[in-house]
Amino acid sequence: MKIKLNVVKYRWLWMILSTCLLLPGIIAMIYSTITYPTHTPLKVGIDFTGGTISQFAIPEKISVTDKNQLTILRSGLEKANIENPYVQILGASSNDESMETIISIRTKFIDKDSDDLNTIKGVIQSNFPDAQLVSVSSVGPTLGTELLKNSMIAVTLAFLGIIAYLTIRFRFDYALAAFLGLLHDTLFVLGIFSILGLALNVQVDGLFITAILTVIGFSINDTIVTFDRIRENIRYYSKKMSFSEIVDASVNQTIARSINTSTTTGLTLLALYVFGGVTTKDFVLAMLLGVIIGTYSSIFFCSMLLDWWNNRKTAPSTVGA
Repeated sequence: MKIKLNVVKYRWLWMILSTCLLLPGIIAMIYSTITYPTHTPLKVGIDFTGGTISQFAIPEKISVTDKNQLTILRSGLEKANIENPYVQILGASSNDESMETIISIRTKFIDKDSDDLNTIKGVIQSNFPDAQLVSVSSVGPTLGTELLKNSMIAVTLAFLGIIAYLTIRFRFDYALAAFLGLLHDTLFVLGIFSILGLALNVQVDGLFITAILTVIGFSINDTIVTFDRIRENIRYYSKKMSFSEIVDASVNQTIARSINTSTTTGLTLLALYVFGGVTTKDFVLAMLLGVIIGTYSSIFFCSMLLDWWNNRKTAPSTVGA
């Protein structure tokens, strides 16, 4: 078998690259856990903390990056005793074609008997007299906490299920390498969103958990394809080639498939991110980042770990299926 890409030879390069990819995000998550009132590694939205989103449609066309308008609205809300308002210009029209922009206001949970909603409406209409309240959605604090707990359970069960399957389907060392690859991919996506939360006030919601679970599934799919080829090649070439050579050859045989699959998926997600709705942008971004890092880890991270583990446990000449 011809070996064009020597993955194992440059294992320390991939290890350093993975460290560089993960370290900024891990630092951001540690900092966020210390500084956020919720003590979470990411800035969580009202899905998890409880709160209210009120959306107003206005006829004026406002850029989603108009920081001057955001500052004016936020200052007005704070002066009206609305605590920690998160103002977002969505730039999407409502059902009324005369309305050009949606202004979204996220606040703490507003009780139905509270006057806070009227206060918010008054502040918006003082800046935009023609503003119309188009939707109000609330999540109670208890429900938000329960959703966060259930989300963590779902992610944990997904990890445990994958480890169990790979241990039965392959061997424990394969399962361990795949698990560390999944952890690598998940930490990367979480780290990026932690940085975005600190820098751009990006909040994660229930859709983000869906994206993480999808990333886990996509990543393990690529890894299993590579591992299956390694196991198959061991049966035929274990007496002719070392385990490291078999890993390199197997990666070369599957790399085109991995890149082609990821490219087609990535292009679709990129189109959704550019042309899709504002409310799904963070979800699509998480998916896109997961596809990219999942392809990298299955080729350069998981296979490297598997080779390193086998070289420690078994002499190359005695490696078997």
